Amino acid sequence: MILPVLTALAEPTRLEAMRLLDDGSEHCVCELMARLDATQSRMSRHMKVLKQAGLVTDRRDAQWVRYRRNPNLPPEIAAVLAAVLDAAAAGERNVA
Repeated sequence: MILPVLTALAEPTRLEAMRLLDDGSEHCVCELMARLDATQSRMSRHMKVLKQAGLVTDRRDAQWVRYRRNPNLPPEIAAVLAAVLDAAAAGERNVA
């Protein structure tokens, strides 16, 4: 169960998407596309991987899909996600 999570988070666009979704709010795919400079098809593929890994949930809203971090992550997966997001943030601080 951990391998699909780590594989999903290893891709920079997906990692950035999870950072955006970590606020607990729903985000429209159009917002994710704009913030991550991704096309609709590319963003959809990335979100599909995150959904298959169990990291996000989605909800259709007319023509758009809204994503949010899965609120029911098992504690061990939530801990891995938090550690990866913290490490990514620390890496950014060290570069700056």
